[in-house]
Amino acid sequence: MKLPWKSQRLSRLFSSSALICAEAIILCILGVSLFIQSMRDGLPWPPKAAGMDGTGIAAVPAEESYIKWVDFNVTSQALNQAFRYDVDTFQAPVHLNWIELLAYLGAKYGGDFSHYKKSDMDSLAAQLTDGASMEELTKNLTYYSYYLEAYGAVLGGMVGEFEAEIPASQAPESLLTPGAENNTGKVWAYQYGLKAFSPIAKNFPYSDYSDFGAARDYGYRRQHLGHDFLGQTGTPIIAVESGTVEAIGWNQYGGWRLGIRSFDQKRYYYYAHLRKNYPYQSNLQEGSVVQAGDVIGYLGRTGYSATENTNNINESHLHFGIQLIFDESQKEGNNEIWINCYELAKFLRQHQSETQKVEGTKEWERIYGMRDPAVP
Repeated sequence: MKLPWKSQRLSRLFSSSALICAEAIILCILGVSLFIQSMRDGLPWPPKAAGMDGTGIAAVPAEESYIKWVDFNVTSQALNQAFRYDVDTFQAPVHLNWIELLAYLGAKYGGDFSHYKKSDMDSLAAQLTDGASMEELTKNLTYYSYYLEAYGAVLGGMVGEFEAEIPASQAPESLLTPGAENNTGKVWAYQYGLKAFSPIAKNFPYSDYSDFGAARDYGYRRQHLGHDFLGQTGTPIIAVESGTVEAIGWNQYGGWRLGIRSFDQKRYYYYAHLRKNYPYQSNLQEGSVVQAGDVIGYLGRTGYSATENTNNINESHLHFGIQLIFDESQKEGNNEIWINCYELAKFLRQHQSETQKVEGTKEWERIYGMRDPAVP
């Protein structure tokens, strides 16, 4: 029997309401499931929009499944604690890898190190030392492998074995390399530890603050994708990691600048606003190989001009940036990944290259040499 018009309308209304209620219940169930999974995996809730799922991993076809974004906010305290565990256990039965320790906490915190507690890393180190495997401890941390790759890309070349010159008076005989003795008062010694250096030479003052993402408007409105070290013009600038010079010359934004690529191709170090008239060490050109700790250039205030060799920066400083590259398509363009270097810069300050003036020139050179096995 055909229902009256009002009855038909009420029937449709109740049917629609039932459908809406059913959809709402399904969405609630899905939301609760995602929340529970997020809490179990240690991810932030709600997920961050930048990575769609809070990890920086975009949904891409299998053939393009490289990392698209990294938010690196590991604190200097966490970096230092993980580093100390790595170095202190180097010859122990269980050698703790600092990147693995940080990746575990990254997965636990959803990448947010404002949750960092020293006791969390102490507990992890104790479990590993007592025989637990990282595979076992991370089996319920879905994104551990992501953080392991992401943090490995940032830190991969910074800790390891190397040879370094040290004062002869400080050298334990057990660490000396064959033929280490010389007449310079320095000897070569095997070491395991921090191979990377602060970009500012030892004994040269500087100041800095967290400025990543600040607004810049020369040329066009954009974000500051690096870290500024404010210092004196002429301060020696140091190669943070061993690598190959990929870019050298003038850029209207960065002025005289250098770009150095790590040997594993994951990191591109960018040093900008170098000194007018004498920006670089004279032996450098595109393709040059540098050792970590080498003097590569000099702090200045060039840039913000299409005219080469112009000082248009108000205050002398080094603009220092680290770009991560998981695929060569990310090297230039809209897919570049630049990380916040502030906490990393604080961590690296413990390892500064000591330099001396080269008489009769405008250059400085390192005092203590290094032999990095990563150098081809």
